[in-house]
Amino acid sequence: MPGSYSRLLGIVGKPNTGKSTFFSAATLAVAEIANYPFTTIKPNRGVGYVRTPCVHEDFKVKDNPRNSLCLDGVRLVPVEIIDIAGIVPGAWEGKGLGNQFLDEIRRADALIHVVDASGGTDCEGKTCKPGEHDPLEDVKFLEREITMWIVSLLKKDWSKIARTAEADKKGIAIPLEERLTGLGIKRHQIAEAVRKANLNVDKPANWSDEDFYRFIDTLRRISKPMLIVANKIDLPTAQANVERLRKLDYTVITCSAEAELALRRAAEKQLVNYKPGDHDFKINQPEKLSSGQIKALEAIREKVLQKNGSTGVQEAMNVAYYKLLNMITVYPVEDLEHLSDHNGKVLPDAYLVPQGITAHNFAYIIHTDLGENFLYAIDARDKRRIGEDAILKDRDVISIVSAKKRA
Repeated sequence: MPGSYSRLLGIVGKPNTGKSTFFSAATLAVAEIANYPFTTIKPNRGVGYVRTPCVHEDFKVKDNPRNSLCLDGVRLVPVEIIDIAGIVPGAWEGKGLGNQFLDEIRRADALIHVVDASGGTDCEGKTCKPGEHDPLEDVKFLEREITMWIVSLLKKDWSKIARTAEADKKGIAIPLEERLTGLGIKRHQIAEAVRKANLNVDKPANWSDEDFYRFIDTLRRISKPMLIVANKIDLPTAQANVERLRKLDYTVITCSAEAELALRRAAEKQLVNYKPGDHDFKINQPEKLSSGQIKALEAIREKVLQKNGSTGVQEAMNVAYYKLLNMITVYPVEDLEHLSDHNGKVLPDAYLVPQGITAHNFAYIIHTDLGENFLYAIDARDKRRIGEDAILKDRDVISIVSAKKRA
């Protein structure tokens, strides 16, 4: 996808937590929303955005975005997200719609787990009285489902894999990467999991069952990083559960997906002035709204925005990409004097790329020819020449100089 580095964000959770509402609010895509399990049968895909201050204000120029949006000094960079159908306990064994759902998780690089913080949805995704269900159990069950799913892929042949790794003396990471390539799990993540689980990398055949399960659980956390979206925060029973969720080893974002969806749809009709992630909104045409609609909007302002600072949807998107996936935003230009491309468009593109990326690797992302003929890059802020191994920083604006371009 233009503007991103092929990192897919998965929206997960049990049925009826507001997961599809979150997806719709983030993308304005039409997703079937209902208060019964398995509304989402096939995964919905859509385009959301991450939000960052646009660099055009640093340079005092007017930009012409092409692969992204710029609204009032805020650059919105497109990303692809997937709404994965609701998971119920025992999915890894085929319960509910089972492995069909888990199979979609393998595509995701990071996960947003939407939890009903009000405790108004039971373990099967059915509506119950708010406060009756413990949302911490939802986090534990999803952890177990994904861990056991990975276990099921490896356990049968584990002894053979471990013995082969010891005999080859190449370590366990190489054969496991080959086995788990369909899950998007990388060699360095496997090596990190072995280290964090405090296991002997040279003797995997000696790992106990407890060691094996600890390793897989650690690998799940590293390869499928997750944040918790505590949804339905405007309900009275939610706040106490949020404090308990925050004691878990996850980032927790308070959220009202319904409020965000209402504001996004109102903004789309130009009834309100609102950008995703704003702390407030302005009603543009009150005469076109009924008294009930105005009352509903004011309730969103009072119960969600004033109490929590935002609806939480955009914050969750930003945390997922900038923190869980460690991405940064970089702006390539051709003409340093005008900060434009060859057509004269000023700061046309913003790319989400991994933190630690070099100028040379970034050139390949823009175009293969630029990478293959790379000479050096120039930092637009201070006109400093930077070499191929220079590490780019968030909100850098750079021009790539290639052999073809110079010729």
